[in-house]
Amino acid sequence: MASPTVPWSRVRRAGWTLTTPLDPDDYLRLLNPLWTSRELRGRVEKVVPETDDAATLVLRPGWGWRYDHRPGQYVGIGIQVDGRFQWRSYSVSSPPKRSGRTIAITVRAMPEGLLSAHLVNGLEPGTVVRLALPEGDFVLPDPPPRKMLFLVGGSGITPVMAMLRTLDRRRTMPDVVLHYSSPTPDRMIFREELATLEERHEGLTIHRLHTDTDGMLDLADLDTICPDWRDRDTWACGPGPMLDAITGHYEEAGLAEQLHLERFSLELGGEGGEGGTITFRTSGKSVEVDGATTVLEAGEQAGVGMPYGCRMGICHTCTLTLVEGRVRDLRSGDEYAQPNEQVQTCITAAVGDCTLDI
Repeated sequence: MASPTVPWSRVRRAGWTLTTPLDPDDYLRLLNPLWTSRELRGRVEKVVPETDDAATLVLRPGWGWRYDHRPGQYVGIGIQVDGRFQWRSYSVSSPPKRSGRTIAITVRAMPEGLLSAHLVNGLEPGTVVRLALPEGDFVLPDPPPRKMLFLVGGSGITPVMAMLRTLDRRRTMPDVVLHYSSPTPDRMIFREELATLEERHEGLTIHRLHTDTDGMLDLADLDTICPDWRDRDTWACGPGPMLDAITGHYEEAGLAEQLHLERFSLELGGEGGEGGTITFRTSGKSVEVDGATTVLEAGEQAGVGMPYGCRMGICHTCTLTLVEGRVRDLRSGDEYAQPNEQVQTCITAAVGDCTLDI
């Protein structure tokens, strides 16, 4: 007679009893650093150079990961640099695979980017990193539109690559036009794979613009590059000035609803708070702030040892307990006022006087 299956939660509770005062996770991490329920982790399996300044990181996520991200979404990755965890978000460049064991992100080292340069040039296979689950609305619809237009610049190709790889894997490539701007041919990430995809799929057309010699994309040229662009849903990803120009062009044409954007920096574009006095209860410090100053910035101004990580609302390292008062999310405008509610200090501002537990 087969023995009944014991739920994993009961095993963990029993393990906790036997291992107190340590948690079973403390012992499991000794066996495998990815075996922990306290935080999402991943291990770098390999680093694949793409260009002189870009590389693809193949990651093996640990417990708690779901391989059901949508093509085009991004993940948070945290890694210790000089003794402190640094967090950033990067698009997943690999297609979703429910039976998979790895995901890939593609990173370009930026001159001012401490973490990006470390990920591209200083990360060794076997390194354990922290992860945040996939997020983002810049995704491939299911089913995809019959006709699509992608406008990308530089590393903006990464989320689009996940979409193209997904369509290729499904063998369902619709009528797709991709315009890809890059300073030089050598700096075009995935250039060889894109050439292979273009040869394989009759419906895929790629326009390449080398900005060092050809100049920036003139949006008036869209009528030549893609004469029916007004009839296509458009996904645009790249540098801020490029996206600003594309946004203005589509708004002028009355086609803003057809445009999907992905920016690589946090935009606190929501309505600010009203400002007020923020009190940090444990430290006994307080500070007067306006409605555009985040709670994290306010605490730092007051000399409070505020926890933080990404400063982008991704990693939740900055989360504190709201004792009383109200704060507003500067991204969405949502407000939080429940006593003992957990709030992210890096993306919230005071709406009147409030108190936090630190």
